[in-house]
Amino acid sequence: MKFLHTSDWHLGRSFHRVNLLGAQAAFIDHLVQAVREHGVDAVLVAGDVYDRAVPPLPAVDLFDQALHRLADLGVPTVMISGNHDSARRLGVGAGLIGRAGIHLRTDPAGCADPVVLADVHGDVAFYGLPYLEPALVKEEFAAEKVSHEAVLGAAMDRVRADLAGRPAGTRSVVLAHAFVTGGQASDSERDIAVGGVEAVPASVFDGVDYAALGHLHGCQTINERVRYSGSPLAYSFSEANHRKSMWLVELGPAGELAAERVDTPVPRPLARLRGRLEDLLDDPALTGHEDSWVEATLTDPVRPQDPMARLTARFPHTLSLAFDPEGREDDGAASYAQRLRGRSDQEIAEDFVAHVRGGGSADEAERAVLRGAFDAVRVQATAGNGRREALR
Repeated sequence: MKFLHTSDWHLGRSFHRVNLLGAQAAFIDHLVQAVREHGVDAVLVAGDVYDRAVPPLPAVDLFDQALHRLADLGVPTVMISGNHDSARRLGVGAGLIGRAGIHLRTDPAGCADPVVLADVHGDVAFYGLPYLEPALVKEEFAAEKVSHEAVLGAAMDRVRADLAGRPAGTRSVVLAHAFVTGGQASDSERDIAVGGVEAVPASVFDGVDYAALGHLHGCQTINERVRYSGSPLAYSFSEANHRKSMWLVELGPAGELAAERVDTPVPRPLARLRGRLEDLLDDPALTGHEDSWVEATLTDPVRPQDPMARLTARFPHTLSLAFDPEGREDDGAASYAQRLRGRSDQEIAEDFVAHVRGGGSADEAERAVLRGAFDAVRVQATAGNGRREALR
């Protein structure tokens, strides 16, 4: 059984001020061509099909085109909802669409109802676990506590129980949208922490032949049988060094696994440049970046005049400009983005508490209140109440 594992399309997303719909359409073209070229038996999409709960109409139109083209190939597609998607909106018409070979798995209650495909060696059961917001699905799975590990573990218990009742030799694949311990995050993923904890151990997927993961945007291998495909396009400059791709996976008759990467089209390379303005403008070694999307950090001791206009004269696709003057001690004058980079919402809020009281960090009671507030907003957004954009 040969399948393509992809995820995190984020249809409708922009890169800074650049509309990426054309690049996303090129990816769909590439996906369809890869299915043909590699003789693929199934396509897996591990969540975050859209970038937001209520996507713009051009993104919906592109998704509609993708569904028709995948259905026309006659190759089954299994697709789950991610934390950016509205599960209920994405799942509308799932039963009808399934007749065309496009299997949408957006209802947590159906996680142990697999799509069963067969090859000459027997059945392969594909289980779709949509993004499981712990506070919303705790009762469904009778989880002991509100945590990602608890609800995902309970869902996988159902998967293993169903698999145990199937004919001996049935192979298994799980699609899931989660942050698994050992994964490397980038700046473009939305925080899914519950009570300050978001990661689940890879061992939660024990007992299945392959776990096709979504959520993290870098292609990575947690272990041989647990992998992220990553996003097909870069959605932040933190992904400048990513090689964007899909996994082409071949599952042997006894669960043997072979996986190789299939590169996806790059609309424009990314470059993160740092230095004094005159050096960036004059350095011949930077010629190769003149057609790239550029993030420039200027280190001039004094802010130069008209820096963006001068940068774009050489690097016309400069999208981000920051200042980090060299030789100056940290006096709190770093840019807002620099001060927040790499910090969670919880950490930022705790810093704010310390700032407004003039010193002294938040105590445990205050941290608990902040965690509860962030968890409540995230749960409301996931529930599709129209406030999803509050987390952006």
